[in-house]
Amino acid sequence: MQVIINGEARTLVAVTTVEGLLGELGLDHRKVAVERNLEIVPKSAYAATLLGEGDKLEIVHFIGGGASCAGSPGAGDPLVVAGRSFHSRLLVGTGKYKDFEQTAEAIKASGAEIVTVAVRRVNLSDPSKPMLVDYVSPKEYTFLPNTAGCYTADEAIRTLRLAREAGGWDLVKLEVLGDQKSLFPDMVETLNAAEALIRDGFQVMVYCSDDPIMAKRLEEIGCCAIMPLGAPIGSGLGIQNQVNIRLIVEQAKVPVLVDAGVGTASDATVAMELGCDGVLMNTAIAEAKDPIAMAQAMRYAVEAGRLAYRAGRMPKKRYADPSSPLAGLI
Repeated sequence: MQVIINGEARTLVAVTTVEGLLGELGLDHRKVAVERNLEIVPKSAYAATLLGEGDKLEIVHFIGGGASCAGSPGAGDPLVVAGRSFHSRLLVGTGKYKDFEQTAEAIKASGAEIVTVAVRRVNLSDPSKPMLVDYVSPKEYTFLPNTAGCYTADEAIRTLRLAREAGGWDLVKLEVLGDQKSLFPDMVETLNAAEALIRDGFQVMVYCSDDPIMAKRLEEIGCCAIMPLGAPIGSGLGIQNQVNIRLIVEQAKVPVLVDAGVGTASDATVAMELGCDGVLMNTAIAEAKDPIAMAQAMRYAVEAGRLAYRAGRMPKKRYADPSSPLAGLI
């Protein structure tokens, strides 16, 4: 029997079910999701799902990818997303690190509780190769599956449905990209995907442009968090349009998290001082000369920015105003 698995033609002799196929490939059924002819196969149905001539199967798992949200100064000031509370306001991605050991160490140093993960095909040539979940446990962290690399609403919807089957998570990060050069979001496709996913029971945190009108529209259709870009993904340029970010924050009734563009700790602090509820980053930590130290810096930067925002900054003045009283001057 001939089938197509992750884009490769394979000949099966004795295998007749999805369960048998996974066993032959040496894959742990608990760590993967299977799609057969564009239909997701529930884990409970692996043993009963028969394979047929010409079937097209996708077998996926979670890999490092995406970005992260920044740390709260205390339990009395939680980040609440879709009814779930988190002490940390720093969300971190899991991609671009030299290995999974460094990934796990950096996440721990950041204090993050939410980590973004990408959904990719399983490496069939080496099924014993370590997976992200072997180093970063979904029992310890909240996995936030994302749609990194998707350029249409259909691709994003399909990816997140597979992610839900793989791990059971309904809190997801949606991003639908417009082109490979800028990685700016395609807002028409993003809206279409968000509406479909919300109808399907997902809690959608959405990567979007820094357009206050579009951000409000995403909130109105039911997105649980708005995630405007600070600058192009992976650029490290910092927040390029503070005015728009502030306007988005002022009008939003759901959390606003800056997503993409952070380069160093001061960028994270600026985002928090603008009133954002969190920051999502990956490259700024993973591509630092010392990722572990930068993860710690980002943690403190987010905490400092949040404290400064809550404290209320002094008003800006046009002229000098001496700190010491003039009365009694010698």
